[in-house]
Amino acid sequence: MKMRTLLPTLLLALPLAACTDQGTDAAKSISDTGSSIGRSVQEATDKARKEMSTGNFKLSVDGLPTAEITPAGALLIEGKDVVTTPAQRAQLLEYRHQVEGIAMAGMDIGVAGANLGVKAAGEALKGVFSGQTEGIEQRVNAEADKLKVQAKGLCDKLPAMLATQQALATSLPAFAPYATMDQTDVDGCDE
Repeated sequence: MKMRTLLPTLLLALPLAACTDQGTDAAKSISDTGSSIGRSVQEATDKARKEMSTGNFKLSVDGLPTAEITPAGALLIEGKDVVTTPAQRAQLLEYRHQVEGIAMAGMDIGVAGANLGVKAAGEALKGVFSGQTEGIEQRVNAEADKLKVQAKGLCDKLPAMLATQQALATSLPAFAPYATMDQTDVDGCDE
C-alpha cells in the first residue's frame, strides 16, 4: 500500500482533525470510531454465526426449488424431507460443517480486514500530523500479509469440500443438482 493510496482516507479525516487541537486527537477519534465499527461488525458476525449453526443451510440453484441441509443432517427440498440413509446423513453433515467452517473463517477474515482498514487510516493520520510516516506502510503491509495467508487457508480447504460434495452427489441423487461447485472454483480461488 502506498502512502498516496491513503490520501482519500486522510482527506475524509481532515474535518475530524480540524475539530481537534492536535492530530493525535484526530487519530484517537478514528481509532475510537474503528473500535465502534469493529464491535458492530463483530456483533453482526456473531449473529450470523449463530444463525448459521442453528438454522438450515440453504442451497439455491436457478430453476430448481430451494434445498436445505438441517443442523441434524436432513436434506429438505421444497420443505419436504428427502429419505436418506445414516451414511448419507453423515455426508450431509460433513458437507454442511465444511461449508460452515469456510464461511465462519471468511467472516473472521472480513472482520480483521475491516479492523485493519480503520487501523491503517488512524496510523496514517497520526503519522501525517506527527510528521512520522516512516514504517507505516511496512506495518500495514505486514498485517495485510497475515490476512492473505488466512485467505489462502480458505482456498486450501476447498478441495476437501469439493470431494465431499461430489461423493454426496453420487450417493444421494436428490442432492446432485445442487452440487454446483467444480474444479474451476478450487483452481480460481486464490487468483
